[in-house]
Amino acid sequence: MKRDAFQGIADPTRREILNLLAHQTLNVNAVAENFPVSRTAVYKHVKILTECGLVTIKQYGRERFCEARLEKLTEVSEWVERHKKIWTARLDNLEEYLNHLQSKNKRHGKRK
Repeated sequence: MKRDAFQGIADPTRREILNLLAHQTLNVNAVAENFPVSRTAVYKHVKILTECGLVTIKQYGRERFCEARLEKLTEVSEWVERHKKIWTARLDNLEEYLNHLQSKNKRHGKRK
């Protein structure tokens, strides 16, 4: 199953794992030590992040190190930016309409 960056960041634990790895490369056990869940649960989250392309795992001897690949978040950033523009335009239109109604009500209120 092909996973995308959105699936990777959908879970708060995975977002926190990414946050940890954004600052340093850690072995899988060191990542797991930061969470109050089982190592198996953390390994599953790391596996999903790997499938999404947000984390790579490199083997050095017996140790497996996780490294963040945050450039994959560009997909999310671009999506957010597109939708931000749409909603900003809609909210601007709503503001104009509300201002129009307010000024219309003020004019009618002064006539009474």
